Amino acid sequence: MALDVRTFIPQRYPFEMLDSLDQVTPGKSAQATKLVTINEWFFKRQQAPLAMPRPLVIEALAQTGVAALLSMPEYEGQNVFFGGIKQATFQDDFRPGDCLTLQVQLVKIRHQIGVGHGVVIREGQEICAADLIFVVTSA
Repeated sequence: MALDVRTFIPQRYPFEMLDSLDQVTPGKSAQATKLVTINEWFFKRQQAPLAMPRPLVIEALAQTGVAALLSMPEYEGQNVFFGGIKQATFQDDFRPGDCLTLQVQLVKIRHQIGVGHGVVIREGQEICAADLIFVVTSA
């Protein structure tokens, strides 16, 4: 059962990168789905071959991690900022027609800082992995 993305993250079009949240375990993990289509706004000015910009893939992972954080009762109604990338690796690009499964495990949460490890899976293969930093602030 897919969860409503807008319940968990504050981003809206055009920066809402997730199509659905498939699973959220507050303070622990989240899993989301993104179907990359030819109609995406970021493809409008690209020449062939089309590829989803890698910073937007990282943003989609970050939004998945934010869902795991903001679903925690102690962070309800607060904002989460993407604090940075410790490390990110890509094995390939993402193109129209790809269905991405984004998974983020929160590794550490201390006070207002969280660290998560995210992966992007396409057709059962891990294509991207990243370590992300999150900062929770008052609304």
